[in-house]
Amino acid sequence: MVCRYGDDLKLMIEEVRQYTKEGKVADYIPAISLANKSDVAVAIYDGNDTCFSEGNSNQLFTLQSISKVLTLALALMDHGEEIVFSKVGMEPTGDPFNSIAKLETQVPSKPLNPMINAGALAVSSLIKGSSNDEKLDRLLSFVRELSGNPSISFNKDVAKSEYDTADLNRALLYFMKQHGVISDDIEELLDFYTKQCAIEVNCEDLAKIGYALAHQGEHPDKNYSIVPTEIARLVKTFMVTCGMYNASGEFAIRVGIPAKSGVSGGIVGAVPGSIGIGIYGPALDEKGNSIAGMKLLQLLSAKYRLSIF
Repeated sequence: MVCRYGDDLKLMIEEVRQYTKEGKVADYIPAISLANKSDVAVAIYDGNDTCFSEGNSNQLFTLQSISKVLTLALALMDHGEEIVFSKVGMEPTGDPFNSIAKLETQVPSKPLNPMINAGALAVSSLIKGSSNDEKLDRLLSFVRELSGNPSISFNKDVAKSEYDTADLNRALLYFMKQHGVISDDIEELLDFYTKQCAIEVNCEDLAKIGYALAHQGEHPDKNYSIVPTEIARLVKTFMVTCGMYNASGEFAIRVGIPAKSGVSGGIVGAVPGSIGIGIYGPALDEKGNSIAGMKLLQLLSAKYRLSIF
């Protein structure tokens, strides 16, 4: 496929691939630890064509923390800002994404933002549905519509692997239940959360999701709104301030694109009014972000002047 990004992307991929040697695959989730750390792939969607560079453009990987963006949007659509932000705050944090420290010192004891694990768990408890199956069906329908891909599902092996090793998230849930942030059954909520994180996509899916968010919630292939404009704005703001874990501040300075990463190595980018970006590179830096993906976004931002600042 020929497009304005094609040759540039190929060169950029080769430039950043060297950094995968310095990264580490997320081995604390057994099913993800099997990924090839040298993989790097990217898709850019501009509303007309999707342009792939190196690697297998159909390689599936799980959303992991990228799902936090989507559940936040859905929870806001279900309940509105007042209810959602009574359970979770709006402030960035310099602590790791799975830290419990701020929960112990905050008054009231609610998570600082929806992009850390505690906040995402609280948001997941707000998704409407009479059962986990119904909640997951609603979330999958939402992801399918945002991406334009009706075949998206979740990886049962990854979900089980995460559920079986989720003791730290259990601790966060028990702490929040003790302090009235959530009232759900812990294991039921954790079952939904791990399935949410195990939703599988490829780079093209992510690029189209990014495009939809970049264009105020519009369907990536058709001219209608999936996410209300104000909710799309809120979500992108959290992506800028909290989307790259405790590297978000440096990322905003060096890249300046609303983005969200996941420990599977995925990154979704949403350049307001412009393109959507989907990246996969499972070798992670010490903060849990794709090491090659971060370098690639820095190159893309500089080359095409994508920073919103």
